[in-house]
Amino acid sequence: MTDPGNLTLAHNWFKQKGWKSFAFQEEAWEAYLRGYHGLVNAPTGSGKTYSLVIPILLEYLRERQSEVTSPRKRDLGLRAIWITPIKALAKEIGNSTQRAVDGLDIDWHVKLRTGDTSSAEREKMKKNPPEFMITTPESLQLMLAQKGYEKFFKNLRTVVCDEWHELMGSKRGVQMELALSRLKTICPKLKVWGISATIGNMDEALQALLGSSLKKKKYKVIKSDIRKFIEVESVLPDTVEKLPWAGHLGTNLIDKVIPIIQKSKSTLIFTNTRSFAEIWYQKLLDRSPDLAGIMAMHHGSISRELRDWVEDALHNEQLRAVVCTSSLDLGVDFRPVETIIQIGSPKGVARFMQRAGRSGHQPGALSKIYFVPTHSLELIEAAALRDAIANGIVEDRVPYLRSFDVLIQYLVTLAVSDGFKPDEIFSEVKGTFCYSSITQDEWSWLLNFISTGGAALTAYDEYRKVEIEEGFYKVTNRRIAMRHRLSIGTIVSDSSLQVKYVSGKYIGTIEEWFIARLNPGDVFWFAGRNLELVRIKDMVVQVRNTKKKAKAVPSWQGGRMPLSSQMSVVLRKKLHEITLKNFDHDIELRFLKPLMDLQKERSHLPTKNEFLIEYFKSTEGYHVLMYPFEGRAVHEGMAALLAHRISKITPITFSIAMNDYGFELLSDQEIPLYEALETDVLSADNLWQDIQASINSVEMARRRFRDIAAISGLVFKGYPGHQVKDRHLQSSSQLFFDVFNDYESHNLLLLQAYEEVMEFQLEEARMRNALLRINKQKFIVTEPDKPTPFAFPIMVDRLREKLSSEKLEDRVKRMQLQFD
Repeated sequence: MTDPGNLTLAHNWFKQKGWKSFAFQEEAWEAYLRGYHGLVNAPTGSGKTYSLVIPILLEYLRERQSEVTSPRKRDLGLRAIWITPIKALAKEIGNSTQRAVDGLDIDWHVKLRTGDTSSAEREKMKKNPPEFMITTPESLQLMLAQKGYEKFFKNLRTVVCDEWHELMGSKRGVQMELALSRLKTICPKLKVWGISATIGNMDEALQALLGSSLKKKKYKVIKSDIRKFIEVESVLPDTVEKLPWAGHLGTNLIDKVIPIIQKSKSTLIFTNTRSFAEIWYQKLLDRSPDLAGIMAMHHGSISRELRDWVEDALHNEQLRAVVCTSSLDLGVDFRPVETIIQIGSPKGVARFMQRAGRSGHQPGALSKIYFVPTHSLELIEAAALRDAIANGIVEDRVPYLRSFDVLIQYLVTLAVSDGFKPDEIFSEVKGTFCYSSITQDEWSWLLNFISTGGAALTAYDEYRKVEIEEGFYKVTNRRIAMRHRLSIGTIVSDSSLQVKYVSGKYIGTIEEWFIARLNPGDVFWFAGRNLELVRIKDMVVQVRNTKKKAKAVPSWQGGRMPLSSQMSVVLRKKLHEITLKNFDHDIELRFLKPLMDLQKERSHLPTKNEFLIEYFKSTEGYHVLMYPFEGRAVHEGMAALLAHRISKITPITFSIAMNDYGFELLSDQEIPLYEALETDVLSADNLWQDIQASINSVEMARRRFRDIAAISGLVFKGYPGHQVKDRHLQSSSQLFFDVFNDYESHNLLLLQAYEEVMEFQLEEARMRNALLRINKQKFIVTEPDKPTPFAFPIMVDRLREKLSSEKLEDRVKRMQLQFD
């Protein structure tokens, strides 16, 4: 039973701070102290951290009280590990925990162990571990790679996975599942808890966190009844653009954004990509020079030192505005932030709510977010987001399954430390959510792969990483062990080069493919500065400040986020409301009425029971446009599928373009559209086979394999400051892919690459559901004389690949004049 005296201590400390505990916090305290595992679900700014920090400390006090009558010496060591997905959040949790430790008068040390922790500090922690450690999934794996890790963790009682919804949808979540499977065995008193924002698949999130122990242990999902009130206000252009296109409208609204910043004490301006952050920072300074010195920028490629300065300055109310990306999405508590501005649609409800929650960061406070569209049609998404928030609709997070690259890395990690016995580890691994379906044959293949390199690589000594000694799988080669420790992690990005002033001061990182396009003397904009490229030396980009005008803004690969499945549902619902002329609730829909009228006049506005197809001829050729409103990733696969099926009717070549609303097939010859529709070209039958035939699945899997090769340790990314060049990594991983494809087709890493293409890149399951839905709708085929408001942005996206931004803008203006 819970000792009420301990709870009184917590209540008294809260009272001293002028706080009152919430019902969900009390419920979490009770559940934790009664030995439950679980998941806390509460909105941003509601005190989630103290829902679990407090009972961790109270449990220790309860044990200490019981030891008064016992002569046994108190043995502390590491008692609690708090996992955070981002380093910035670690600092905030450390401050909150230290306040509670001091307030309850407990002799505990609270320490952070992240990638920024010095090797000297890490060594100190190894010899004398703190009682409460805040760390990341990667750092936890590194601790499992050290000799004698069982002794290090022997007193561990708790692991808390913060922002579990973020971790679960990535391979970092798989890392945590594997680490927890080991810790549960070596720490019999361990309790596992997660903290999560609301997601659509909360039960699955709990299963991923607890694995098979879910069936054997007591567990609870504790939901806060605190409602987060979010007000969405769209920044509307002066006139509606009847032929919209993506990307340009946002910066044209800067004059409407500046007054919002000026009337607020502090503002976060969220962009969806680091490139957009750079552009907006530059444009805001150009238009409003008085923001110099009181505005900063924050994204993942800027140096840790600069980001720390921005976070501290924001907290101390020294900054009026920060232009940022998802680097400031998660739980960092900036109480001074008054206003949030979102540039462009965030493409997901949960992401939008998370960002809105950065303002009004107290329980019950109103969070206001301004939505700045980058083209007119995005205003429908603003209205859809408002409805989704009101109705509590949020995305599922799809957990990774059967990620054998992460499992191979983990097995070598255990072999690097004290070695492992296969039977013991197999039962632990099979108890995780990710690997619950693993077979004994697959396990044998994995053991063979790490010890001999498998069938294809057995002749090469460097892939015989693990040796077998008296039934233990161990790494005995010091070079292999060192390289493995340097490679632990699942975040694989394009090769980055450090950006430093000639004097040596570090500014941040930039991707190799971007800097390779520049010559010495070229000027680019980075981290809010005009920088002239001096030289590239030893993987370092040396620069100096300049007053010359920048010709380039860095862009980072993979910037565009596709529409989430839940967003596509609420978007289609909004479009249906437009067909019913139900404009009353949303200022955005009233504003877009002229655009929708033009769509109806030239073609058709589809209801929820209709599927719109447009077919017309222009000087470019014959266009077929279809509008599933299912997101860019699904449309990419669907367009390729249709192109393949139509080409079976008649030999024909297509150009393909897509956005989040639809896709275009363009050909220089007439397209047999009506015949194709009669032959069920949009059927979900034989979908897997037709997708494989319609796309270059081998090439897509080959690209996907690069990351799998890096995570599994097939390729080594290099030593600190001496990274292997991206093109060399790519060619090495392609070589492995081709060898496996030709000589070892059952290779689990090869099969994983194909599965990841289908599941995450083409979203095959979502595409199947979309096709099943479309086949229940009535097909409306129109033949407009000119491109429609729905068609125009897709046509522009096709041109975007070929033209620079300045040439594109000129071309689009000519097209608008031509088609208006």
